[in-house]
Formats: sequence, C-alpha cells, structure tokens
Amino acid sequence: MSRPYIKKLSFTLLDSITDKDPMVQEQVCSALCSLGEAQPDETLRACEEYLRQHDKLAHPYRTKILRAMETILSSHIHDLDKDTASAVILLASSEMTRTKELDCDWQQAASSVLVAVGKRFTNQVMEEVLNRFQPGMLPHSSVLHTLANLSMSNAFDMVPFLPSILSTMLPMLGMAKQDALKVVFCCALQHFSESILEYLANLDQAPDPTVRKDTFGADIFGAYDFLFHHWLQSRDAKLRLAVVAALGPMSHLLPSERLEEQLPKLLPAVLGLYKKHAETFQISKSLGQILEAAVNVSSRTLEVQLEALLVALHSQICVPVESSSPLVMNSQKEVLRCFTVLACCSPDRLLAFLLPRLDTNNERLRVGTLQILRHIVNSAAAQMEIKKPFILSSMRLPLLDTNDKVKRAVVQVISAMAHHGYLEQPGGEVMVEYIVQQCALPAEEPQKPGPDGEDLAADSVRAVSIRTLYLVSTTVDRMNSVLWPYLLEFLTPVRFTGALTPLCRSLVHLALKRQEAGADDFLIQYNANANLPSPFALTTRLLVVSSNPYLGDGRGAASLRLLKVMHQNIHPLLGQRWETTMPVLLEYLDEHTEETLSLKEWEEKLLFLRDTLIMVSDNVWICQLSQEMCKQLPSYSGTPQEKNFLYKCIGTTLGAASSKEVVRKHLRELLETARYQEETEKEGLACCFGICAITHLEDTLAQLEDFVRSDVFRKSTSIFSIFKDRSEHEVEKLKSSLILCYGHVAAQAPRELMLAKVESDILRSIFQCFNTKVGDPALKLCLVQSLCMVSQAMCSGAQASSFHFSRKAELVAQMMEFIRAEPQDYLRTPIRKKAMLACTYLVTLEPALEEQTQADVIHSCLHSVMALPPGPEGEDGVCQESLYLDTVCALEDLLTSLLRQNMTPQGLQIMVEHLSPWIKSPRGHERARALGLGACLLQFFLEHLQVSTLVPFHNLGLLVGLFAPRCADTWTTTRQEAVGCVYSLLYLQLGYEGFSRDHRDDVAERLLTLKDGLVHADPTILFHTCHSIAQVIAKRLPSDQLISLLLTMFESLGDPDKNCSRAATVMINCLLKERGNVLLEKVPEIVSVLRAKLRDTQEEHVLPAAQHSVYLLASQHCEAVVSSLLGSPLPFDSHTCALWRALAVEPSLTAQVLELLLEKMSKDVPFKESRAFLLGSTADRVATLLPLAATCALNEVLSAPSSGTVVLELYPQLFVALLLRVSCTVGVQLPRNLQAKERKSTSLAKAARNLDPCSSAVDALQALLLRSGSQDVLRCVELEGGWELLRTSAGHEDGVAQLASSMAKYAGPRLPLVMKALGCTQNSVYEIQRVTSTAFLAELCLQLLSSNVVNDLMLLEPLLDNLTARLKDSSASVRRLVLRGLANMASGSPDKVQAHGPQLMTAMVSGLDDGDEPHSLVALEAMVGLSRLLDLVEPWDLRLVLLHTTIRIRPFFDSEKVEFRTASIRLFGHLNKACPGECEDVFLEQVVGGLVPLLLHLRDPQVPVASACKFALCMCVPHLECAELAAAFYKYLQEGRSVHFGEFLNSTCKHLMHHFPDLLGRLVSTNLFYFKSSWDDVRAAAPMFTGFLVLHAEPEQRTQVDLEQLIVALQLLLKDPVPGVREKAAETLGRLVKFA
Repeated sequence: MSRPYIKKLSFTLLDSITDKDPMVQEQVCSALCSLGEAQPDETLRACEEYLRQHDKLAHPYRTKILRAMETILSSHIHDLDKDTASAVILLASSEMTRTKELDCDWQQAASSVLVAVGKRFTNQVMEEVLNRFQPGMLPHSSVLHTLANLSMSNAFDMVPFLPSILSTMLPMLGMAKQDALKVVFCCALQHFSESILEYLANLDQAPDPTVRKDTFGADIFGAYDFLFHHWLQSRDAKLRLAVVAALGPMSHLLPSERLEEQLPKLLPAVLGLYKKHAETFQISKSLGQILEAAVNVSSRTLEVQLEALLVALHSQICVPVESSSPLVMNSQKEVLRCFTVLACCSPDRLLAFLLPRLDTNNERLRVGTLQILRHIVNSAAAQMEIKKPFILSSMRLPLLDTNDKVKRAVVQVISAMAHHGYLEQPGGEVMVEYIVQQCALPAEEPQKPGPDGEDLAADSVRAVSIRTLYLVSTTVDRMNSVLWPYLLEFLTPVRFTGALTPLCRSLVHLALKRQEAGADDFLIQYNANANLPSPFALTTRLLVVSSNPYLGDGRGAASLRLLKVMHQNIHPLLGQRWETTMPVLLEYLDEHTEETLSLKEWEEKLLFLRDTLIMVSDNVWICQLSQEMCKQLPSYSGTPQEKNFLYKCIGTTLGAASSKEVVRKHLRELLETARYQEETEKEGLACCFGICAITHLEDTLAQLEDFVRSDVFRKSTSIFSIFKDRSEHEVEKLKSSLILCYGHVAAQAPRELMLAKVESDILRSIFQCFNTKVGDPALKLCLVQSLCMVSQAMCSGAQASSFHFSRKAELVAQMMEFIRAEPQDYLRTPIRKKAMLACTYLVTLEPALEEQTQADVIHSCLHSVMALPPGPEGEDGVCQESLYLDTVCALEDLLTSLLRQNMTPQGLQIMVEHLSPWIKSPRGHERARALGLGACLLQFFLEHLQVSTLVPFHNLGLLVGLFAPRCADTWTTTRQEAVGCVYSLLYLQLGYEGFSRDHRDDVAERLLTLKDGLVHADPTILFHTCHSIAQVIAKRLPSDQLISLLLTMFESLGDPDKNCSRAATVMINCLLKERGNVLLEKVPEIVSVLRAKLRDTQEEHVLPAAQHSVYLLASQHCEAVVSSLLGSPLPFDSHTCALWRALAVEPSLTAQVLELLLEKMSKDVPFKESRAFLLGSTADRVATLLPLAATCALNEVLSAPSSGTVVLELYPQLFVALLLRVSCTVGVQLPRNLQAKERKSTSLAKAARNLDPCSSAVDALQALLLRSGSQDVLRCVELEGGWELLRTSAGHEDGVAQLASSMAKYAGPRLPLVMKALGCTQNSVYEIQRVTSTAFLAELCLQLLSSNVVNDLMLLEPLLDNLTARLKDSSASVRRLVLRGLANMASGSPDKVQAHGPQLMTAMVSGLDDGDEPHSLVALEAMVGLSRLLDLVEPWDLRLVLLHTTIRIRPFFDSEKVEFRTASIRLFGHLNKACPGECEDVFLEQVVGGLVPLLLHLRDPQVPVASACKFALCMCVPHLECAELAAAFYKYLQEGRSVHFGEFLNSTCKHLMHHFPDLLGRLVSTNLFYFKSSWDDVRAAAPMFTGFLVLHAEPEQRTQVDLEQLIVALQLLLKDPVPGVREKAAETLGRLVKFA
C-alpha cells in the first residue's frame, strides 16, 4: 500500500481538523480512525508527522488528533510494530511535556496515548518516561500523571518499577515549589500505594509472588514523612486534600513500628483538617484507612487519641447537611465506618462518650448521636451485647424531645434495638410506648415533594413509626412476647386514638400467631395484667371507633378484624356468631369508599350488638357492658359522630337489660351529664331514649317526667350544680333536647302503649317545654321534628280516626310561621320538610281546616319550595339534593292530603291555579318542580275520582292548553310529566263522560307510547311526538273546548322556553288540520294573530306558523309575490328567506317561481366595469342587482325540500346557468351601497345568506345539487375543498374539475343534456366562461372514460371534437386544459387511446414546444400528459417521439422549479417503462446517464421530486439486467416507505461495482458535477455516493478515477459553508484509503 497516498489522505483530513463545526471535527476524527482501521501503522505515522510539522497548531486540535491516535491504539495495540510504537511514544512524550501548564486536555490526551501504548510496550514507555524522570530534576507533571495511570491500569507490570521510581521521586519532593505539582506528586503516591496494595492482595495472580510489603516500607515512610511534615500544613486546600488522600493507603504500607510512632502526630493532623475543609469525604475516607491500619497493628496509641477522635468524628456527624448529594452521603458513611472501627476496639470508651451527649438539648448533637448509636447497634452487635441495659437507660431524655428530627432518629434507634434484643430488657416497654405515641400523631396534610424530590409525608415521624411498629411485630419473632398482650393497653386511652389502625393490625398478626401456638398462649389472663382493658372496654372501644370506618387509614376494618380475632377473650359464646357477621361487614367496607358509604346504613349494620346481646343472654354481663359504655361517654366529646353512635349502643344495651333499677339509674345519669349544647349529642341522647323505650316505655317516660319537673328550667339555684347560672339560650337547648327525646320515644314505642300516653304524658310535656316564645332555630327544628314523629305515630295507630286534636289549627299556624320564616334563597335545614310533614299528618285529624287556612298553607308551602334555586354543586351538593328531594316529597304528601278534602273539578282547578305561575316560570327548575307536582295531583285525582252524576269538565281546554306545550320543554323531566298530565286530563274527561275507572281508551293510551319519544332531545323526534299528542287531543277534545285551547296555545307562542313555543306552533297546525272544518270563520283571525307574532317576535321558530298563510296567498298571486319579494332590500333578511322557501310547497307553484327567476337572472349582464378602468388602472367588476337578487332568491327556493320534483325537470338549464354564473362572478364586487350594508349586517347580525356574488352563486349551485338528489356530488366536492376553490381565481379550475369528477361519478345519466348545454359556451365572449367549460369537459373525459359511462351514453366523439376544436384558442389556459383533457383518456380503456394515438401524441409533443417561455405551463401539462399516455399508445407511435422527448426533458431534471423536476423525472420513468425491446440499446445510455441524478435527487428537499426519483429508478433498473440491484431498488424504493438513504446508497453502490465495475469513472465524474449543486442535501449526497463507490470498488479499478481531481474536489467541499457537506466530504476522504 502506498505510504504517500495514506499520508496525503491523512493530511487532507488533518487540515480540516480546525473546522469550526464540532460535528465536522468529530467526522474528521472518525475518518482518521477509519484510515487507522485499515492501516494503523501508516495512519499513526501520518498523524505523528503532521503534529511534528505543525508545531503551531492550536492545542484543542492537537488534542483531537491525539484522541484519535489513542482510539486507534486501543483497537490495534497488538498489531502495532515496534518502530511505529517508538515514534508514537516519542511524539506523545514530547506533546505531553511541551507546555508547563498543568492539567490541560492536551497533556492528558498525550498521556492517554502513552498509557494505551504502555499496555503492550511497557518497557519502551517506561524507558521514555523515565528519561524525563531523572534524579535531581523536577519532572513534568504529566510524567507523574502517566506513571500513576500506568500503575493503576497495569499494576502487575508496573509494581516492579515502583521501588526505583519511589527512590528517584523522594528527593524530588523537596524540589517541588508549585502547589499544583505537589498535588500531582500526592496523586502519584496515592495511586502507587493503591496499586501496591492491589498487587499484594492478589499475589496468587502476580508475576512475582515473592514481593512483600517490607520492600516498599522505607520509601513509603520517606514519602510519608515529607508529605506529613512539609505539605500537610500547606495553605492550599487542594494540596492538603491530596496529601491526606495519599496518607490513607500509604498508612497500610508503613512498617508497624513506624505507624505506631507516627499515629500520635498523624491522627491530630488529619482531624485538624476537618476545620479547614467543607468537603470532608477524602478526609473521612483516609482517616478510616488510617484507623484500620492502626487496629491491624494493635496500636496502643488509639487509646490516647480516642477522645479527640470521638469529638471530631461526632462533630462531623452532627454538622448540618444542606444537600443529599452522593458526595455528602458518602462522607457520612465514611465517618460512620470510623465509628465502627472504634466500636470494635474500644466499646466502653465509645459509649462513655456517646451516651452522655444524648442528654443535650441541642437538636443537631442529639440527632447525630442517635444516628451513631443506631449504626453501632447494627454494626457492632457483639461488642454491644452486655451494654444493652446501659444503652436503654440512656434513652430517657431523647424520648421526651418534641423535635421531629429527633423523634425520627429515636424511632430508627428503637427499630435497630428491636432487631437486636434490646426491647426484651427491663425498660423496653417504654420504647414500645414511644413508638405507639408517634403512631398516634395527627396525620400529615399532603405536601409537595421536597427540594430533592423526596416524599416528605412518607418520611414523617408518624409514617416512619407506623412502618416500624408493623415491621417489628411481623418480622421480629423475638418481639412477640414483648408486644402481646402489652399492645392492648394502648387501645382504650383517647390519646392513642390516632394509632388505632396500626395497633389493630399488629395485634391481629400477633393474635393469629398465638392462636397457631395454642389456646393457652392466646387466652388473656386479665387478673394477672391489671393494666389491660377489660373485655367490655375493648368491645365498646372497637365498636365505637368502627362507626367512622375510613378515618385513620381505615380503622373500622382494622378494629372489626381485631374484634373477630379476640372473640374468645371477650365472651366464649360469641365465636360462631362473629365468625359469620364480621366478614360480611368487612366485605361491605371493601365495596364502598368514604364518599359512597351511608353512615346511617353502616351504623345500623354495626348494631349487630343486638344479636350479640341476645346471644350472650347474661344480664350481669349486659349490665357491666352498659356501665362501661356510659363510663366511656366523656372520652368521645371531641368526636360527636362517634359519641352519637355510642348513645345508640347504650340504648340498645339498656333495652336488652332486664334490671329496671339499672335502666333507670343509667337514664338518669345520661340526662344529668349530657352536653345539650352539642347538636349531635342531643340527637344521640334522643335516639338512646327512643331505643330504650321499645322495651322500657314506662321507665323512660318516668325519668323524663322527673327531669322535666326538676328546677333545671329556672335560672336560679338548681338541685344540680351543673345547671347553675344557666342562660336562657342554654335552657332552650335543654328544652329542645327533651322535646326531641319525647318525639323519639313516641316514634319508637309500641303503638298501643304510646296512644294511651300521647295526650296525657307526651304532648303535655312537649307543650310544657314549648310554652315560651321560640327563638332558637334548634328548638324550632326539634319541636317540628318531634311533632312530626308524634303526629305520624298517632296517624298510624288503629284509633287515629277517632282522635280529636283541639290544638290542631294553632299548631298548623305555627308550622306555617316556621315555613315562612325560612330563607327563600337556600335550603339548609329540614324545618320546611318536617313542618310540612307535620301538617300532612295534622290535616287528616279532626277538626278540618278552614278554606282560607288551606289556601294559605298551599301558597306558603309552594312558595317556600318552588322558589328555591337549583341544587348547589360542591361538597354539600349531595346533602342538599337529598334534603330537597325529601322536602318535595313532603310537599306532595301535603297537597294530596288537602286535595283529598275537595275531590271536585273546582278543587282541582284551585290546586292548578296555585301551580300555574310556576308552570309558566322562565326558570326551568321551577317548571320541572311544578309539572311534577301537577302530575302527582292529577294522578291522585284520577285514582280517587268518583262521579255520581254526569257533569261537564268545563275547564278541560284551559288545563290541556296549560300542560300540552310543556311536552316540548327543554327539561326532559318536564316533558315526561307534561304528557302524564295530558293523559290524566283526558281520562278525567272520559270519567266525567261516564266511563268506568278501568276503561282504557285506545286513543288516549297512545300517549303512553308517545311518552318514550320525549326522552330524546332531538327536535325532529320531539316535535313529531308533539304533533302526535296534538292528534290525540284533537280526537278527544269537545268542540266547545277547542277555541279556548287554541287561544291558550297562541299565548304560548311567546313562551320564554323556545321549545314550548315551537311545540305550540306544531300543535296549532295539527289542530287546524284536524279540526279546521269547525273553525272556517276563524281563519282570518288566526292568520292575523300569526302575522302579528311574526312581526313582534324575533325568534325564528315562530316563522313556521306564518309560512302556511303566505303559501295560501302565493298560490293565487305567484308573479306578484315573486316580483314584490325580488324588490326586497338586499341582503334578504331571515323572514324574507323563509317566505321564499314557503313558495316551494306545491310543485306547480314551484315550477312557475323557478322559471321566473331564471329569466330574471339571465336578463341582465352579470357585471359592469367600474369607471376606474377607463382611467387606465386595474378594472373593477361590479355585480348588477337584478341577477344578484334572482340568484339569492333561487338559492332560497332550491333550499326548500319540496322543490325537488320541479328541480329534476329543469336540471340542465339550472345547472349550466348556475355554473356559468359562478364563473363570471369570480372576483366580482358588490355595489358600494350593498358593500356598506353587508358590513353593517355582518357587524350587527349575520344575514340569512352570503351576499357576495360568487358565494351566492356557489350556494345556489349547492342547493341545486342537494335538491336534485345529488347529495353525493355535494359531499364529494365538499370533502375535497372544491367549493372554496370555485370561489377563488387561483383555484377555480381545480374546483371545476372536482365538480365534474363528482358529477361523472354520481350523476352520469344527467351529463348528456349538461354537455349539450355547455357546448354552446365555446364562443362565449367571457374568457372565464370558456375556461370553466373546458375545465369541466377535460375532467369529464377522465371520469367518463374510467367509468365506461362514455360507452353507455356515446359521449367520446362529441367530447374529443369539442376539446380538439379548442386547441387553437387564444387563451393559454384553455389550451392547457385541452391537453389535460386529452391526457385524461389514459385512465380509460387502452383501445380508445390506441385508436387516437397519433392525434394524442401530436398534440402532446406540440405542447412541449408551446410558446417561448422556458417554463411554460403548457409544456408542463404536456409532460404530465405524456406520462399518462405512454403505456397505452402503440410502440410505433412511441418510437416516433421517443428520442425527441428524452432530449427535450433532460434539462428539466435540475430545474429550479419543483413541478418541472417532478414531471420530467416521472416522464423519464414512464419512457423507460414503455420503451420497447428493440429500443433498449438506445436507452441504456440514457439510463446510465440518468442514474446519478436520479439517485442524488432522492435527497431533493421536495418530497414529490424524491418520490418521482423512486419511480424512475424502479423503471430504469430492468434495463441494467442486474437482479441484485433490482431487488435492492424494489426493497428500498417502495412507495410510502421511508428510505434510509445511506443504507440504500451503500447497497446500490455495492451492486453497481460488483456488476458494472467499468462504470466507476463515469459515475464518479457525474457525481463531481453535483459537488456544486445548489441544494445542500444533494451536495452532501454526492460525496457520500462517491465514497460508497470507492468503498465497494476493487483496487484495480483505481485507474478509472482521477484521484487528484477527486481529492481536490473533496478538499473544496471541506470548505463548504454547510457542516453536513463537510462531514460527508471528510467521511469520503477516509474511504479513499482503498485506492492507496
């Protein structure tokens, strides 16, 4: 291989190493490495020579060259010859020492080269390096770096050199003056020591196993002595750290006696560095090494230095850590490692130092000490075994610390102690209690992650304690006897409530372990453990906390599981019962969440206590349980909900007790100790008394009576001290509680016993408590609630009908006062509901209420409920919704109770009159509520209707007119209820007509089936259903009620709910249609009303009511209506447009209207030239008014669905007229007066239609297509954006083509008459109309041929004649469109093209030469057309134009215009594809000539060009007759596949050079032309192409390539402004090594 050639390539690349772009520099280095891969010796020599010749090359570039050399050496060190190695060693040594700067990249790169060579040529490298490491002379710092790195990378070969190196180095230490050089010496000594230690640790693998530590002792000590005495005290921090880093490993190599001698000085010196450095990792690491070395030699000096060591190390642990970086964490670990070493050698001294520091109040000191203590408990377990009691006693003060950091550290220490048996010692229980206390801390609020991303909540004291407790109780077996049953003591104290869940979980685990061990181990001896809670305390506590099950991380489930496991320790008879009950409760909790759980249902399930008490059936046990429950009541003052549940449990337990003495005693105590100010406790107390009254009514009432008679109501002295100085407010609280108790007693007590007591005891006591002016809302609510419960109890009794309530009217009036006092804007309390329920029960009792009183009740209750706003959204939304529904139900019950008192049409009318304002309310929620109430009342009235004589239902029309329009209300519920109301009304009419209650009318029953249609919000379904409902009404409504119904519905036209207004119009029309025969004389009146509504009401939905009348008028006066409407101001308003559409109802009328409008549209010129044109400026075209108005009107009429039949008859005339109208209005402006009006209408309110002349014509054309059944045409053009294109000058042709294409696809049978009409436009005076018609015909040629419609309709010849006749048109656009149309024949049958081949080819070739422009659009169209036709013409016809066409299109390959590049390249592909066999020899030259441009243009910036190249290459490749190349082309160039250009080009060049090696020179020279391409990607692809050709060419082909010219060209590319081009040039230069 030619050395000069490699040198030239290398030098060319190296000259580009100074490129400004980093990527190019990297590519140059990569190319150098490629050269090195092929010829490492020559490349390394070239690099070495280049560096020697270019002394002034900047350091960064020298560094890159050296890095490349290192890469080559790393891969080919074993292939390197000795001479090259020597040269490289000398170069690297020189480069390394050329500058005296320290620690620069250049020196490091040179040093790395030496280290890489030294892996094989260690002796040669050492010889060169040692030459620069002479005794008596300070070496270059890089020399030391190199020696150190060599020792680390190759310890086995380097350690034998170290004795001499060390002996030479020692005298140099005193000569070093610069601190940076001293640092290098220290690093070298550190690495030397580490390599020696590695060598000694692996003597079994070492080449010389006789080496001993003593060999290096003297030299290491000498170095140590100098470093310690001279450099360790330096002011330079970096030097001090380097010294201490070296002293650590060096201490292991010092002789034992020397180490013992130096320790008294060494240790204080190292410890002193802590005060001088913030980064202490290296100090701690070296100190740990020194301590280990001292322990290894059993040093006695440590005892003397121990105190100082401990103080220094302790301060390092206690120093605040500002970050959790790895360096800081590693430093902490090294300090703790030092403590481990000290703990193993001096445990007593260490504890004597640490434990007193636990008594300090300083947070840092205490946390640090605890951290050390935890570490030594874990790491020095053997030494700490006998110290356990001492350590435990020292934890007394830290346990009292309230600091969170200290707490967390204490918990971690306790966790370590648990694993090592500390907690089994006396005093271990204190540690367990501490953990439980931390578990009981309040749960933390969710916090954002900390600054380092840690989860603060997960590391909180509580979270750590919970994890620790569970871990200790489940994984540390030795802790079982410590924790069981000791943990039970923490269940009942309130201060440990927060720890209940973790406690229960741990206790369940421990209990199950005990059960597995045997019954004796599990049963608790309560007598032997006086501090343990009793079974009654456990049962009460766990049951009560379960009432709020999701608090405290799910303490309900945890408590129930513990109860289930503990059943044997609670009562022996509970096992089987609880085994079946508890799993059901736990499953219920799993199925719900805190949001979905109903507390009321859950509490009811928890009162399985009843079954438990029945199962026990032991009065003594039950009494003890009740006593414990009462005892625990004060504990729950802070948790009202749980206290409420405890009251229920007490009531349940007292109800099960058979001892009346115990019951009376506990009830009395409850009344005396209750906190009446708390609402929840008040409710709980009442529930307790109610539950107890089920079995102890007499005793319960007696205790309440005694309490009521006491002095507690007086403000003066009371017999109970707790009631002294009670305020009026407190007395009312007390009264409300007692009233509530009486209510619950009445509700729960047996009915037969309660009725005997209600008047004499219960009501009397309630009235006694209420015998003052009510001011407290709570007292109001309690009174209402109690009276409601008492009334309900009375009504449900068997003797209710005979009960006479004398104070009924007074109480009803009081209830109304309460209701009216409630605020109207929100619903917060159940006072309304309770008061209405009380009235509901009260009105049924004797005596009856007066009429005025009833009216006041109805009005007040309706206004109180109906006016409420919709339910709020938010946290209380669910509660508000539930309260509202309950209130509405109470109102329904009250109204039906009142209606029951007057079951007549008049009584019903009274109720509906009260509801009427709410039914017509503009607020939807009020309408919905009113309709719901109305439906309820009507249904009730119907169910209880009893007609004894036939009487008219005189108000039926009014009622139906009120409810029927609501069938279309915007609220679905309202619609449903409205149908129900109409249904009920019709059956009421049938009832009054004498039909029986069970009679079913087929017509009325249709309403039930129609009701389903009102669920849908779809207006079509909705109003169709309303129409059907109106039909039902029309059939069953008496004639005398019809006019009142219509007049009522006319009023609904202005209903604020638009849907109801629309429904009224639908129903009015239906009624007019069905019953108009009886309203003949009323028609003028009806039409007048509708006109007035149209004039006064701006809502569009009123228009359909007026359109029918307009139609009647137009049927008699068509021409006059059309003329008058055309005179309407433009743009037409929405009412005018609607009236136009009304004219298309009937076909004969529609035909007259359309013919009149076509005449008006064609009568005048489409536009006029503005005056500006006469002055020489650009012409402005202004639309004329009459055609514009006719076009807009035509659009409206065609928009009416009923015009379809007439449109089909006039289709050709309409289509051509509108298409030409579109063409001649493109760019046409409105008159100035209409422009101003258009802007005003746009700013104020959008006009019904767009007034722009072209847009209005397009809209009319769309309406025509839609109405003629050509929806597919309309949709197809819309999807392609054709309608927008039609409106613009630039896209008009494409829009016409899309319209023609869609017409051919979906409206073919209509085209003959359309084409005939278009033929008349050939001589149009408007060029745009000729262009439009030609574009339409050209596209038809494509679509008709491809669909064979041309054969069916015999349209081909007329089409061709029409098109060819336009070839000589003066318009270039027309000529271009003619070529497009002729080329469109290619999409049809081949025989059609062949039959007209000469004619078609002549037209296309002439188009190539059309005009004098170099980029004629006609020529472009000709190329596109030829591409489509070539495959279909006869070979002879192709032969005549082949050569001319190929030559004519070749210049377009590199055209600046993307369209011409795309079309010419694609045509070239088609020429290859269509070329007959005998033409292949001629075309092979063309293929070879076009191969390089086509391949390079795959990187063209324009995607269409690249796609055309893919096609052309696939068409060219068969002419090359190379199967492998063809396979590669087809693999990579599939359409739609993303091409990895480099991979594809590599494969292509491989096959080209394998099968066509003689083409190398031609291909390379063609590529050289593209080295100057204007496209960056193409210019970058050309050298890459060349590089791949060279890569795959055989060396003997080098004669085809002018290497000198190629290298010069590549050198120029290396200066290209685009970095990517320079990269590829450098890469190719690297490949040229093949031609060396």
